[in-house]
Amino acid sequence: MALIKCDFFSESLQLSTSMTVILPQQTNSQIGMKNNVSGEKHQTLYLLHGLSDDHTIWTRRTSIERYAAPLGLAIVMPQVDRSFYTNMVYGNKYWTFLTEELPVVARSFFPLSEAREDNFVAGLSMGGYGAFKWALNKPDNFIAAASLSGAMDVETLRERSEGELYRLIFGEESILGTEHDLFSLVEKLKERTVKPSLYQCCGTEDFLFEDNKRFKQACEQTSFDYSYEFSPGTHEWGYWDKKIQDVLEWLPLKKK
Repeated sequence: MALIKCDFFSESLQLSTSMTVILPQQTNSQIGMKNNVSGEKHQTLYLLHGLSDDHTIWTRRTSIERYAAPLGLAIVMPQVDRSFYTNMVYGNKYWTFLTEELPVVARSFFPLSEAREDNFVAGLSMGGYGAFKWALNKPDNFIAAASLSGAMDVETLRERSEGELYRLIFGEESILGTEHDLFSLVEKLKERTVKPSLYQCCGTEDFLFEDNKRFKQACEQTSFDYSYEFSPGTHEWGYWDKKIQDVLEWLPLKKK
């Protein structure tokens, strides 16, 4: 595998930003790594970070590079600060950056497939919210999306919060029924033929567990291809390092 830190200028953000990218590499002599490359444009997982993290965190806290190597899977990890993957009311246009600019830029730099069946998105905590938000708002872009300990109910989190973060991101108005509300998005898509498969996991001791249970109940009332796993765990990297392996096994990857 090749591990690349890519610094580039974003037109949407009007500033220089970064992404970390893992690319398949054909080699038979790398000790402890089984590599796989198809010779075609790579299937791609967009892997999103949490509220207190950045584009480097998945490679620093997990063995994602080693897990991806035998799958021949490219992984793109962007930087979005504390934006909840949103065009912030008082801040930058991270939703536009993520959904419109990032895939175009990444595919211009690297041999990444544009086909829906080759594209997936996943994330943890704030990134779990971002992954589902992206896939549910843009169902033609992804065949599958996964949330690990996701912030599924942002409106409830906003009501609980005493700080300025959610006001800076979403403004003063409720997000219920908008493109920021995962429950509303699931309801709107439930009868649509083309929609992503969803995988959700959360630790039963996680502070976001009750919100995740409510989202599970909402998904089970629809025709989504939906999978979930709730098991012992808290909001920490030991749990996510294990569960990202489950996500990779669940993804509908092409056989190499």
